[in-house]
Amino acid sequence: MILLIFPIHLFGQEVYTQFPSQINASEKYVFYVHGLIVEGDKQTPEHPEYGIYDFPAIKEKIFEIGGFNLIAHHRAKNTDINEYVELFSSWVSSLLDSGVPASNITLIGFSRGSQLTALTAGRFNEHAINTVLMAGCFNGDMIFEPPVTLGGRLLSIYETTDAPGSCQKLASRSSLETFDEHYITTGLKHGAFYRPLEAWLGHIREWIR
Repeated sequence: MILLIFPIHLFGQEVYTQFPSQINASEKYVFYVHGLIVEGDKQTPEHPEYGIYDFPAIKEKIFEIGGFNLIAHHRAKNTDINEYVELFSSWVSSLLDSGVPASNITLIGFSRGSQLTALTAGRFNEHAINTVLMAGCFNGDMIFEPPVTLGGRLLSIYETTDAPGSCQKLASRSSLETFDEHYITTGLKHGAFYRPLEAWLGHIREWIR
């Protein structure tokens, strides 16, 4: 498979919509994995209750944190979870094989994206990469068979008016270097993560830096 790059910024770190064909081992790489509603043709789909999911604006604001390349792939409609985890894992493996330290790799996922992120990150526990899960756990955990465990550093963020909540059980089962968890209360439920609100971006900014 040939993957093309589509950089938004021409100098220094860049934003990619596909996995980059050239890797710089001295740079940092962050993946942002969007929610289910964005799968398909539209990058700004609208939910009847939660409003518009502004994927382009979220990418821009995450990239503004600075100091890393951002890979934010737009998935096709009805993407198969297992197939995507295989693809996602191949990208992480490529970074590691290219000499990028695990500490310079961060996977960020929201909702369905957090499930894809956790399943992928769980394959690299011996490398201790960085993982951010937003609105992905129910009753403290992610229900997979076999149960997923994580390594490295984990940040969990959830909205108190949303159905998903804490990832405490997942963290307790895992062998983590660090676990940080924050909740936000915006009243927007799942929609709080549909737009680049400082309420959750601030936690990611502080944690990445």
